[in-house]
Order: sequence, then C-alpha cells, then structure tokens
Amino acid sequence: MSTAPPTPSRPPAARLLPRMPDWASRNFTLLTSAAFITSLGSHGALIAAAFAVLEHGGDAGDVGLVAAARTIPLILFLLVGGAVADRLPRHRVMVAANLLNCLSQAAFAVLVLAGSPLLWQMMLLAALGGTGQAFFSPAAEGMLMATVDRRNASKAFAVFRVTMNGATIGGAALGGAMVAVIGPGWVLAVDAAAFAVSAGLRALLDLSGMPRRAPGGDLLADLRDGWREALARPWFWSIVAQFSVVVAVVGAAESVYGPLVARDHLGGPAPWGFALAAFGVGTVVGAVVMMRWQPRRLLLAGTLSVFTLALPSAALAVPLPALGLAGVMFVSGLAIEVFGVAWITTMHQEIPEEKFSRMSAYDWLGSIGMVPLATALAGPAESAFGRSNALWGGAVLIVLVTAAVLFVPEVRTMTRRPPEAEAAEDAGTPEESGPATEPGPVPAVDTVTGAGAGAVVTAATSVPAPAPEPGSDAADSEGAARRDG
Repeated sequence: MSTAPPTPSRPPAARLLPRMPDWASRNFTLLTSAAFITSLGSHGALIAAAFAVLEHGGDAGDVGLVAAARTIPLILFLLVGGAVADRLPRHRVMVAANLLNCLSQAAFAVLVLAGSPLLWQMMLLAALGGTGQAFFSPAAEGMLMATVDRRNASKAFAVFRVTMNGATIGGAALGGAMVAVIGPGWVLAVDAAAFAVSAGLRALLDLSGMPRRAPGGDLLADLRDGWREALARPWFWSIVAQFSVVVAVVGAAESVYGPLVARDHLGGPAPWGFALAAFGVGTVVGAVVMMRWQPRRLLLAGTLSVFTLALPSAALAVPLPALGLAGVMFVSGLAIEVFGVAWITTMHQEIPEEKFSRMSAYDWLGSIGMVPLATALAGPAESAFGRSNALWGGAVLIVLVTAAVLFVPEVRTMTRRPPEAEAAEDAGTPEESGPATEPGPVPAVDTVTGAGAGAVVTAATSVPAPAPEPGSDAADSEGAARRDG
C-alpha cells in the first residue's frame, strides 16, 4: 500500500524564512536555514573585524594583513578539504568546520571585548576561520541540489539565491548599525553564535539511507586532467585570468579601503554597511533580471557587465557621499549577478559533466589566488601613492583586463544552446546531481554558483564562496539518499 509523503516539517530556526514550497524536503529546509543564518552573521562580522582592527590602533596595512590571513589558508587547504570530503561523511565535515569557525570567532570576540587584541592574535584567528571555510566548501558541494528532485532544481536554486541575497542585505545593514551602536566585539560574538546554530541545524540532516562511499580517485591525476582541459578552452582561462585581477582589486577596495573611507569621510561604519546592503539589493534585482532575460551571447553579455565593477573603486577614490556610494554598489551588485548567471550557464553548457568539478577548482583558485597579495599590499600602496590614486589605479586595471578579454573570439561569439538541444542532451545521458554549491561566510561570498562570480562577492563580503570538489564518483546514490531525507 502506498501513501503520500508527509509534508516536510520545518525546523524551528527555519521559521526565520518564508514558508518553503511543497517540493522542499526537510533536508533542503535545514541547509537553506543554516546557510541563511551563517551568511547573516558573517556579513556583519566582516565590518566588525575591520573596525576592531582600526579601533585598536591598526591602520590600512593591518586591516589588509588580517584579511589576507583569512584567505591564505583558504587557498592552501582547499584541495585538502576536497580530499577529506571524499573520504568522510560530508555532513560531519560541514559541522566540524562550522564549529571551528564558531570557536575562532568567539575567541576573536573575547579579545576585542577585553580591549587588548594584538595584531598577530587577530591574524591567527582569521586564519583559523579561513581554514574552516576551506574544509566546509568542498563538503558542501552538491549537498543543496541533491535534496530536491531534478525537475525542481531550478526552483530550488532560485529560492536559495533569494534567501542568500536577503541575508546579504540584512547582514550588511545590521552589521554596520550594530558596530556603531554596540561595538565590533559583540557583533563578532553574534557571528560565533550564528555558526553554532548552523552547526546544530546541519547535524540534524537525515542521511540514514546514504550508502558508504568509496574513497575518491587520485587527486593529483584529476587536477592534471583539469589543467589540460582548462588550457584547451581559451574562453575559460582568459576569463579566469581576468578575474584574478578583478577579484584582487575588489578585495582590496572593499575589504581595506572601504572601511577607511567610511571612517574618514562618511561618519563611521553605518554608511559602509548601508552601501554593502545596497550591493545585496542589486544582486536581488540582478537575479530577477536574469530570470526574465536570457541573452543569446552569454559571455559577451556577462563580460560587458564586468566593466561596472570598476565603479566602487572610483566612488571610494572621489569619495562620493553615502547615498552616491550606495547607488554605485547597487549597480555593481546587479552587474555581478548578470555575469554570474551567464558564466555558470556557459560552464554547464560547454564543460562535460565528468570534468566539471576539476575545471571549477581552477576557476575558484585562479579567481581568489591574488586576493591575499592585494589585501596585504593595500596599505603600502596607500602610503606610496595615496589612497585616492591607489583606488583609481585599481579601477583602471579592471577596465583594461575586461577590455582585453573581449579580444578572445569565443567570448564575443559563444551563444546559448536552444532549449530543445539541451533537452535532447539530457535525455541521452544519465541523470546526475548538478554541481550546485552552498555559500559559506563571499563575496562572499558568496552569490551565484560558480567561482568566477562568487569570488567577486567573496572579496566584497569576506565570505568565501564554495569551492568545487574534485571528482566524486557516488553523486547519484548520495543524491537519492539525501532526497529521501
């Protein structure tokens, strides 16, 4: 005798979100709720960390060093995190990473509230946070979309994106206001609590039906294969190279110079939080635009939108008043969502499914690889050239590298496949879990699935977007088990 499946129960923390649609499983609700809470806290913690450094005698160089200290372990341990996630239950890796982030932020909060944090202590705690993210991101690969069936995957992605963009807006606005009212130490404590709640929600995932996974393949062989595939596609490596510069410039401008401009010219952290919230509103509008607009030349439309990412650096260089800066951030948020959707659509269209994760690994690493150097050099560049000149130089760099990408023929001419062609291809291949990702604390990072776009938001939010997981051979069986949850 068959019975209709019960309506998915909502965890208490999930009541913070709008009621989920009928197709959303309990596991989907748990993962979405956990990601929302983590992102809400982390966007406020970005502002709090910068002002904690400044309030205790730090300068632009010190803010850059703390930001770099978080990103370097993320880069170093990213592939190690993927190997661990291949060999251990992924939900346990995610919970452990959340707990590490909780402890590091709690210790950061205690130091700041005690009134005597040293630079090396803040850098060490930031590095622990980056290490946790490096292990969390590969484990989160594929978890979200595997909790819903294939026919509802696009709806699931839309619901998740709207939820995360809402967290970006709320976290930035609340974070700036809370830093101004109660101080950065308490905001960091709230972020630690958010990680603890998220770990609890992920611990409740029902994975009882998941079979034991075989150990992953040779990681080095997979990475070598991905490297060959990347070099064989000029459109891919040229855009990854472009974003290595774009993300570095955005990271330096918004992680280091933004808080300094807010302190010196805008009246403190609240206007900067408002500007970051406007960026989040722009991403929401951009997502809505891309639901309705499907440009035929995907990469051309996406690349043209990247020119607007030079505007925040230019606005900070002037500097514009708070309202003008918020307007610029809104436009850049809209633009990065346009690029991100175009980029991930192209990746799915042009890269074979069995090679997608390996290629995405190079996309992610290439995009964030120069961020630590850029943030660490932001202070010395300000001393050598002046803050305004350093910001103008960054804006010019974004324009130049984006214009250079347009000389690659595939970037200008690649077109979207007709829907019937995609349907025919899907009908001829076995169904697999798509390489969707769940953001942790990016740009934040981050926004659209796929590292090229996610890394830009990571630079703006200090919330790294998830990294791809090199080669998992048990996607289908795991996906079925997660959907049963």
